[in-house]
Amino acid sequence: MFLRGVLSGKRRLSTQQFTRNLCGSTKPCGLPPTLKSVISSGVSGSEVQITGWVRSVRLQKRIAFAEVADGSTVRGIQVIMDDPQIASSLTTGSSVEITGKLADSPGREQSKEVQATSIRVIGPSDPGSYPLQKKRHSLEFLREIGHLRPRSQTISAITRLRDSAEMALHAFFHKNEFVRIHTPTLTSNDCEGGGETFNVTAPANENPGGFFGRKVNLTVSGQLHLEVFTGAFKRVYTLNPAFRAEPSQTGRHLSEFWMVEGECAFVDKVSTLLDVEEEMVRSTTQYLSKNAASDLDFFLKNNEKLTQLIKRLTSPEQYARISYTDAINILQQADARAKFVYKPQWGHGLQSEHERYLATTHFNGPVFVTDYPAAIKPFYMLPNPDGRTVACMDLLVPGPCELLGGSLRDHDYGRLKGRVESLGYEDGSLDWYVNLRKFGTTPHGGFGMGFERYLQMITGLESVRDIISFPRYTGKCQY
Repeated sequence: MFLRGVLSGKRRLSTQQFTRNLCGSTKPCGLPPTLKSVISSGVSGSEVQITGWVRSVRLQKRIAFAEVADGSTVRGIQVIMDDPQIASSLTTGSSVEITGKLADSPGREQSKEVQATSIRVIGPSDPGSYPLQKKRHSLEFLREIGHLRPRSQTISAITRLRDSAEMALHAFFHKNEFVRIHTPTLTSNDCEGGGETFNVTAPANENPGGFFGRKVNLTVSGQLHLEVFTGAFKRVYTLNPAFRAEPSQTGRHLSEFWMVEGECAFVDKVSTLLDVEEEMVRSTTQYLSKNAASDLDFFLKNNEKLTQLIKRLTSPEQYARISYTDAINILQQADARAKFVYKPQWGHGLQSEHERYLATTHFNGPVFVTDYPAAIKPFYMLPNPDGRTVACMDLLVPGPCELLGGSLRDHDYGRLKGRVESLGYEDGSLDWYVNLRKFGTTPHGGFGMGFERYLQMITGLESVRDIISFPRYTGKCQY
């Protein structure tokens, strides 16, 4: 009855109420409190016990200060020691347990502080070799100490934003009655047809065809597998890792990354997909603005352009929408001023400089570009009636440029079969995919958004290598 009441909406529970019903109290099942909960819920004057890692220590003659963090807040909490001797064992990086009185803080950047009465060092840290100090470190330096960089303020804030953004995406899809599918990491197809896949090998065995009896690679997209489920579910999505063996050294590319992908059955208009994609981006950004404001503000501080972009993303005003042909016309008219390295020509793909101009200069915000030439897009996209273009879209934004892409999928069996054969795919390797069009097919479409690119956009960071926990790219797979 309890679950039935919750699911029916008759009984709405707060996070604390839900925790209490599961664990018998508002504390998370006996775990020590986070600094976030101590700061937000603690009563000034009460005795508290906190745990965390020391970010900095400052000793004076009659008093000592330390900043302790545990990953739950941007700033951590200031600890004040009236007897500097208490702080004698503290070093930057050490893990500690501190008992003391919670007090209101006169500082502008924090509401509470702890007046310590006792300190226990749980895990000491060698001050001579610990690489993180109070000074500001470059993101390039932090990449070289990937096993310690989560303790930095920047990576800590990004990590919390990742967590919040994932929660927001799941909430969006579930609100719109999408069902999550766990698409496979190992696959025998190359969704994009670009050949930039990592092949999977195994120790030699008696099977002449290898471990699986055929060529297998790491997935570049879960799209084709999601389409299987659109034969039984109207709306499905996935948030899974993807892999691409692209030898790029730019700040926009990773060899391992996360993709948010959705597929919808009974959809026959590109505009419908645009509406879904736009609301996904808008609602996710609105969620972060409300529920992860301190982490988002960490990146927005003194960045007016990024602040204006967040306002545009969350605004109810529709994002700009133009066709590929219109985009080429805009770029050609701007070429004399912009002096593009690659001259914009109809039938050619948009280069990064073109996408950047459209999103950053011309529209100064998000813009959908639709109906690209069929010759430069994957085989599965639905041809438009003009015979030259396909029913597809890319969403271009300031920062990472291309944020997401998608299309209506070709649901005509004969046409798709001919297209697959003309491209020279291994005989029979995509029969299962094409055959979906023989058994109750529907007009359908979908999209994919790079999760790291979304976070890159809202934080304004130049490289996706600073967005993901352990970046993998050409020449780099440490840890």
